Amino acid sequence: MTAIGLGLAALGRPTYVNVGRDGVHRSVDELRALAHATLDAAWEAGVRRFDAARSYGRAEEFLAGWLAADPTRRRDASISSKWGYRYTADWDPDADVHEVKEHSLAHFESQWAETRATLGVPDLYQVHSLTTDSPLFDDDGLLRALAGLRDDGVRLGFSTSGADQADAVRRGLALEVGGSALFTAVQSTWNLLETSVGPALAEAHDAGALVLVKEGVANGRLVVDPPAPLARVAADHGVGPDAVALAAIAAQPFVDVVLSGAADPAQLRSNLAPVHLTDDDLATLGTLARPAAEYWTARRAMAWV
Repeated sequence: MTAIGLGLAALGRPTYVNVGRDGVHRSVDELRALAHATLDAAWEAGVRRFDAARSYGRAEEFLAGWLAADPTRRRDASISSKWGYRYTADWDPDADVHEVKEHSLAHFESQWAETRATLGVPDLYQVHSLTTDSPLFDDDGLLRALAGLRDDGVRLGFSTSGADQADAVRRGLALEVGGSALFTAVQSTWNLLETSVGPALAEAHDAGALVLVKEGVANGRLVVDPPAPLARVAADHGVGPDAVALAAIAAQPFVDVVLSGAADPAQLRSNLAPVHLTDDDLATLGTLARPAAEYWTARRAMAWV
């Protein structure tokens, strides 16, 4: 059964690439309270997977504080985080640059130390936004360091974005160090508008990798202005388009975890509304896919809000 997880991209920093946000600029304490309320709602709904990243502002800190409030949570939860981007906006919503990417040995070592000090050892540690041209593939020192973490029992994975996601998935999962696969999990963008990575994720799943899917509502685009077929299916089931969009992901046989990117408890509850899609529904929704290059061009044009 596909699991639902909560991604903290919109809960750890005051801005994110997402349409339909409330536009409120919250202080650290205010956003911490909102993150904890959303985590509470997720836990009450049965969500046990939580995904953070070093570049998600204070997401690791907020998650760690929430877990510490009840020790049973960490026992029952599956926690993942990512390294590779550095949050640079310093809580300024008008910053010119919000995050900087760096796949280097020094950056891995510093961010792994930060994650471990803040959140503890996660169940899954991922390279943030691995692409086919990442210097990681040719950095022997970095690969050896990652393999050492793997050999210490930390599961490793990577996330992907962009029109060449499928190539990144295949190249990343084929990478071996010391005779063993380096990565055994992948987190990619797959939604009703962007399905190009599907065949690669199916191969990954069939090979035994854990497959997580992010950006299931296309950064809010499927919710704020849902395409007519999506709106019609949602109306037929009496739920929001977000619930249908996430249910369509869960219906894919290669998906193990669907991440909600909810920014507050109400959004989370809407995301998790139960809906049982028929084959006809899925066929209707399958007409929404766009060329990957078109999708990612529009995605890159979105502003941080």
